[in-house]
Amino acid sequence: MTINTEDLLSSILESLDRIEYISAKDIPSIDLYMDQVTTFMESHLKHAARNPDEDKILTKTMINNYAKNNLLPPPIRKKYSKEHVMLLIFIYYYKGILSISDIQQLLHPITSKFFNTNEDYNLEKIYEEAFGLEKEQIGILKHDIMEKFRRSEQTFQDAPQENQNFLQTFAFICMLSFDVYVKKLLIEKMIDGMRRDTSGSGEKKHRNKSEGKDGAGTDL
Repeated sequence: MTINTEDLLSSILESLDRIEYISAKDIPSIDLYMDQVTTFMESHLKHAARNPDEDKILTKTMINNYAKNNLLPPPIRKKYSKEHVMLLIFIYYYKGILSISDIQQLLHPITSKFFNTNEDYNLEKIYEEAFGLEKEQIGILKHDIMEKFRRSEQTFQDAPQENQNFLQTFAFICMLSFDVYVKKLLIEKMIDGMRRDTSGSGEKKHRNKSEGKDGAGTDL
């Protein structure tokens, strides 16, 4: 079957336009039961799923697993706050490229410092600024994808005509995959750095506690 590469590119660019940024003001301010949370996530993110009629954006089992793995603070009286929903949206985007352990490491400082706080600098402010940056990237991503697509069209010029279309699509996928690989590697390196910093800080506190402030080994 011949792949229409122009249609493929148009489909990819259109899918980028369908990535919907959920503004904090669109998230209900009232606490929600689990069924209400899953319904909200489905209604706002389902259109960007690979198979919208089949894929589940969020299920009760997923939410319970996130809480069990310390990705999500427990609900209050079986209800989830606006901040819970914000964390679930972060998790939704992270889980496609990061392990549970990495997401836990990344979100733990956020939940421990900014979740359910009355301070001016809270989770909602972090959410708005972080997703605002992601929204700005759509235009840049479109340009980069088109450049890779045009470059792929220049490959395999000497291949048999009946195979050329597939091989050029293969080249396009290879470039996109390498881009994802490098960025994923960079993200993992940064998270590993966070993990080392956290571990080192914990060891230092333990050492200071056992040795005393002057390091002489006296009890505090």
